[in-house]
Amino acid sequence: MIPSRRLVLLAALLTVPLLLSSVNRTIADIGLLLNVVLAAVAMLDLLISPGPEEVELRRVISEVLSVAASNPATMQVRNRSSFPLALTIHDDAGPYCVVGGLPQTLRLGAGEEKEVQYSVTPSRRGASEMPEVHLRFPTRLGLWTRQQVRPLKTPLRIYPDVRAVYRYELLARRNRLVEMGVRIMRMPGQGREFERLREYRHGDEIRRVDWKATSRHRQLISREFNVERNQSLVIMVDCGRFMRNESGGVSFLDLALNSAIMLSHIALGQGDNVSMLAFSEKIERYVRPVRGKPGIQQILRSAYDLQASTAVSDYSLAFEYLTRVQRKRALVVLITFVTDELQLRVIGESLRLRSLPYLPLCVLLQDSGLRLMADEIPESDLGAYRTAAAAEILSGQAREAALLRESGVLLIDTPPELLTERLINGYLGAKARNLM
Repeated sequence: MIPSRRLVLLAALLTVPLLLSSVNRTIADIGLLLNVVLAAVAMLDLLISPGPEEVELRRVISEVLSVAASNPATMQVRNRSSFPLALTIHDDAGPYCVVGGLPQTLRLGAGEEKEVQYSVTPSRRGASEMPEVHLRFPTRLGLWTRQQVRPLKTPLRIYPDVRAVYRYELLARRNRLVEMGVRIMRMPGQGREFERLREYRHGDEIRRVDWKATSRHRQLISREFNVERNQSLVIMVDCGRFMRNESGGVSFLDLALNSAIMLSHIALGQGDNVSMLAFSEKIERYVRPVRGKPGIQQILRSAYDLQASTAVSDYSLAFEYLTRVQRKRALVVLITFVTDELQLRVIGESLRLRSLPYLPLCVLLQDSGLRLMADEIPESDLGAYRTAAAAEILSGQAREAALLRESGVLLIDTPPELLTERLINGYLGAKARNLM
């Protein structure tokens, strides 16, 4: 409990007669009596006022939260005492979360129950805990403020931002995927899975003509094929130290995992098999191939607590491990961030040194700060040196990227904020062109 401002002011005021004891003994005696009365009233205020144990609290929040997203939470508060209370509530969300909408003050009548709505925004993935709740309220006479830090532990699992998956499903049902930057690609005739018969169109291949149907209808009829299903997709996520870089307050690793979850959801919906390999200087995690939309839960549970290492990633080790666990042909998507052309050269050498039955798709996150530096108009010798150095680094990366493309590696160079849509379009494009 804390003395209120009212009690402090009254106590300060009643010390004045005590200071005048040398002038007038009667005034001092009256002041002493008043102080005793004030102390008695203050004690009585504590006795007649409800304690913190009369306040019932219950936190309602999902055990699974999305990183860098505002997750709703509710605090159910009940006053079990016989007197009204003016409660101030604040929730401690732990070291990795920020609470929005608190503290809040609410007035509760005797036996009344109310709910407090607020939000919790995690700043990193992994296992966490909301440990306690802070509450404060004045006593009946307002001479004290009761406060309590009440243990109220709620375990949390902070996942990559899975809300984008639900948004994708909603937009897909409304045929509005363009709003997410996703281009729906259909290239009939390029797959092997029969879909339907239709009239022959100019430009159709002769080998696609169904001669039996043509003879029945007495006009040219073509077979149309759908894009193949049951193909393999491997998502390799770099968890090295360079993935600690941030864009908009979110680490590159978090952005990569968000995009990987989104791509997995779409690929599983297309009927493909999806596996995930996370690596740094060692193999951090490997998720065996899953199939069907429920498989996204297995990927989420396996990858939600991945954190960026402090070591440099070993691409050669990752590809060597991949050749042992993935022997069938697959589209291998590598999401990484490189700081210079040497890392791109290592990636290229790791791919060329092995006879890999894969179609590699390398997704490079751009260094937005470096590009801005290269585009600056220098105003000093130091500025000119910085601009020239940035331009030289980008030029070296562009040369190595061109060599990778010439060797048959699909390459996507993207700003971090456009990673998800460009990654999805790259996958859909490879699938529509029957490259997998």
